[in-house]
Amino acid sequence: MRIHHLNCGSLRTVEHRGEHRPAVCHCLLLETDRDGLVLVDTGLGTADVADPERTLGPEFRGRAQPALDLAETALHRVRALGHDPRDVRHVLLTHLDLDHAGGLPDFPDAEVHLLAAEQRAALGAPGPHPEDRIRYRPAHWAHRPRWTAHRPAAADPWFGFDAVRPLPRLADDLAIVPLGGHSAGHAAVAVRDRAAGRWLLHCGDAYYFHREIDPDRPETHPGMDVLQQLTEVDRPLRLGNQARLRELVRAHGGRVVPFSAHDPWEYARLAGK
Repeated sequence: MRIHHLNCGSLRTVEHRGEHRPAVCHCLLLETDRDGLVLVDTGLGTADVADPERTLGPEFRGRAQPALDLAETALHRVRALGHDPRDVRHVLLTHLDLDHAGGLPDFPDAEVHLLAAEQRAALGAPGPHPEDRIRYRPAHWAHRPRWTAHRPAAADPWFGFDAVRPLPRLADDLAIVPLGGHSAGHAAVAVRDRAAGRWLLHCGDAYYFHREIDPDRPETHPGMDVLQQLTEVDRPLRLGNQARLRELVRAHGGRVVPFSAHDPWEYARLAGK
């Protein structure tokens, strides 16, 4: 399996130790032998660039300040790598927030995998959380995707975490790992990088800043932490899962590489930028 790191949506600039970088929408494109192309998250889509007022809304635009660059969309990223977007057969989502699911309409024939709790929260009756109106945008699934909603199985552990194996033919190389707190059915997606002898763990929005999961001296980012608190649905669960990620790094740092969907420093390191 060949793994590509993609930035599918530059966002507002963040600062760390005097360095300023745009936040990213970090997605993965997996070239598999048996299941075609697989996307992990989709970032912002072409419709978001064309009509952001309708698909993203003013609150998100003001808060995130997306660049809205057509070349950064997953559709164009896939084409730039020499692939036909119609060959994307599966999309694995960490959750359905607009900056993770915005590209779904660009891959209308793909099977979309996520946790059932997240699908219920986004597609059911509006929830009590005030952020639901901002984070979930029905335009992103108006094309009626082929959903496959998964439920965690405690009998299938992944480094001590509950796991779901969404694609049977890739069961040894892919897992959806529940990491709740940010949203109702938030998850990470684990991808085995056999060439490097390690696992990549796309943590979505389980954390925003790489220093948060430092096992010895964790550190929050002032601006990004405000956003995390604003959008969380269960603070104790979110913070508890961050603590579990720190222990994962402590115990298995050589075998598992976690990364956030939005941290530009992690993206630069993994993408070789």
